[in-house]
Amino acid sequence: MSDTQISLDGWDIGKFDDTEWVPWGSRGDARAKVLGSADGYMVVLVEAQPGYRGDPHVHEHAEFSYVIEGTIRNQGVMFGKGDGYAAAAGSTHTAFETETGATYVVIFRI
Repeated sequence: MSDTQISLDGWDIGKFDDTEWVPWGSRGDARAKVLGSADGYMVVLVEAQPGYRGDPHVHEHAEFSYVIEGTIRNQGVMFGKGDGYAAAAGSTHTAFETETGATYVVIFRI
């Protein structure tokens, strides 16, 4: 390591095992871990059970997602492991579901 001083000011570093699962969505069939947040954005790991459906909403800010495991159908498009999307601010999210169950990362601003 170099002699440069390392600063963690402005960093929110989440340790996965130290972070609690919290309910995700309104139906109780998904859970999430907030892995970090900065400037109003959150990085969240979500585990959704088979049959999970997201609540319709409008994105006030951009949203990004990446599928780690399983499949999701988002806005009529099927996504599997390694797939992702970026949704622009002002876009509507009206159709999000998983028949198989899925684990994915989502980044959004609250």
